[in-house]
Amino acid sequence: MLEELKKHGVKYIALRCAGFNNVDLDAAKELGLKVVRVPAYDPEAVAEHAIGMMMTLNRRIHRAYQRTRDANFSLEGLTGFTMYGKTAGVIGTGKIGVAMLRILKGFGMRLLAFDPYPSAAALELGVEYVDLPTLFSESDVISLHCPLTPENYHLLNEAAFDQMKNGVMIVNTSRGALIDSQAAIEALKNQKIGSLGMDVYENERDLFFEDKSNDVIQDDVFRRLSACHNVLFTGHQAFLTAEALTSISQTTLQNLSNLEKGETCPNELV
Repeated sequence: MLEELKKHGVKYIALRCAGFNNVDLDAAKELGLKVVRVPAYDPEAVAEHAIGMMMTLNRRIHRAYQRTRDANFSLEGLTGFTMYGKTAGVIGTGKIGVAMLRILKGFGMRLLAFDPYPSAAALELGVEYVDLPTLFSESDVISLHCPLTPENYHLLNEAAFDQMKNGVMIVNTSRGALIDSQAAIEALKNQKIGSLGMDVYENERDLFFEDKSNDVIQDDVFRRLSACHNVLFTGHQAFLTAEALTSISQTTLQNLSNLEKGETCPNELV
């Protein structure tokens, strides 16, 4: 693909997102293609979506919505838990992670975090940095806010789930492959995971951003996950606010302007 772009006179590849794992940077560099990205556009938008998923799962709002549409006003199976006083574990304390911690602090939760590079902003919020085993074992709610790297592929796997509290809530608005989906199914079956919110999925490329309502989904793992009443999927929309879209457009245009003028671009990858 990169070779074809080069043949057609393309000089720049402007990614309108933070992630760049779908671009071969070494190949782009060898071909003389400049690659830029939008590292952060609206951290609060993603954090707010994660909170929305958390509250929906906790208070079973998605189930209550379907019931009341059918005139079923039973409260059976809708019991949640009070967030106040519980422990939240946030993995990744970049801008989005800190935005998430700031909101969680408002719930009166104990805040744990893991990140190889502690954030001064997070520490000011009273966050306690711990290692992953401690975060896994002490958190009632775990939220992922880190990039995908070769080192953290399937960060949440069978071994990680085994260290967690029974009934833990997990929310992922970062990268799908941070979670081993097959292991998550087993953890849901044995009730180690009490609820799971996923705005991303490791095999989302063949699913998300398209209308497949008239298709038979071929991904059996996705079908098994989405069939669980305590699993909530959204289609990679955590970023999707009017403000975020404006920021993405502005940063993308500024990136291209910097490159075209020969100026230093702070968001250049190669």
